[in-house]
Amino acid sequence: MKRSVQQSGLLKAAGLSVMKRQAKKVLEEEAALCCCEYMNRHGQRSHVAACCCDCEDLDDACDRFLKREPQKPESLSQVAAVVTDRIRVPWLWGGARKVDLSIIPPLLLLPALLHLAALHFLIGMVVLTALPGLVLWYYYFTHRKKGRTLFFLSLALFSLAYMYYLFITEVFPRGDVGLLQLALISVGVVLTLLALFHTKRDPGILRPNEESVHSKVAYYSSPTGRNPSLSGGRQDVTMTVANRAGVSEHAEEEMKESNRKNWCQACRMVRPPRAGHCRICGVCVLRLDHHCVWINSCVGQANHRSFLLTLVLFLLTSLYGISLVLQSVCPRQNLLFALLYCPGVYNQYSTALCFTCAWYSSIVTGGLLHLLAIQLINVSYNVTEREARIALREKTARSAYWGLVVNTGAYSRGFRGNWSEFMSMGDKVIPPSPTDLV
Repeated sequence: MKRSVQQSGLLKAAGLSVMKRQAKKVLEEEAALCCCEYMNRHGQRSHVAACCCDCEDLDDACDRFLKREPQKPESLSQVAAVVTDRIRVPWLWGGARKVDLSIIPPLLLLPALLHLAALHFLIGMVVLTALPGLVLWYYYFTHRKKGRTLFFLSLALFSLAYMYYLFITEVFPRGDVGLLQLALISVGVVLTLLALFHTKRDPGILRPNEESVHSKVAYYSSPTGRNPSLSGGRQDVTMTVANRAGVSEHAEEEMKESNRKNWCQACRMVRPPRAGHCRICGVCVLRLDHHCVWINSCVGQANHRSFLLTLVLFLLTSLYGISLVLQSVCPRQNLLFALLYCPGVYNQYSTALCFTCAWYSSIVTGGLLHLLAIQLINVSYNVTEREARIALREKTARSAYWGLVVNTGAYSRGFRGNWSEFMSMGDKVIPPSPTDLV
């Protein structure tokens, strides 16, 4: 009996050692992925060249379609998951990277639609009317689902790059644009991209400080027994039964009500005033203004200034580029009326394409001008977009000019004071993450 128990123990030990060696071998194989290899959604090693191999889900869906049989409820989602997992690009470190499918439609549809609109002015009217409608429909569709998408960021970047490419290849060779004007456009594009990169770095995300979660009721407190000198001499206060006697019931109730109002259920922490939770990004952001789909990021305390700078640089570059294009294709017309009346512009395809791109850029510029105007008004009244929506919903603010001006009166310090606070808020050190309230 003892011998059998010993043998079984030896077998178990041998099995564990074999499993450890196999796990170590798998980890080594994963670490040794080449630029074209990746681990698929089933945890198996695969290669980008095998993207069309072993398509059981797609074969089953096609077989049912050909046999006129009803599709399985999960068949389309499985096919989409397989296609999404297999569309990858080679990468030098860590294997092939997955490509988000939402970035592909702008790369294909924008050049095709613009070239189609350049064939005739009636086709151009239809395309340039339908394109903003499709973008708005997709915006409301994704906004309702509260999902992240790279479609709008891809559309914005590709529109900027494609307009610049057409300016170099179609407008500049005509001889109406000099080297200085081309240099100004190039500098504007580069500065816009740099400002966009700085905007996407960090909006001011709040992260919970788990070390300070120790008491039943804690208001910005630190763990018991912690040396106050480690926190810069700051005196942390923990509300317990012993020291509640020194605090009035009214003040305690106000503190509880304030923390209860600023409590975030998703992040499990008390937010500072004016901070908000973004349901798309899934984080709390200091002085949250809104989630901008065009940069695929939140606009908050840390990047609000750079966001406005990005808008201003893009609008200046776009307006200057549109004026240069119209001067080239419609030299005899006034710039203010060239978009509405430009005779003979569709006689040549190259001229018609430039005119169509000027119209497309004007539509985008008009939308961003509206966004910039709302941002400037909100900053002048010291109101964020999130606060304006909440105040209008709760009917606690005054609105004018069809909702463009929303004044809550909660944080306003006057025009100069509001702009002074806005220009200096990004320089403030982000405070430590607030304490979890249990």
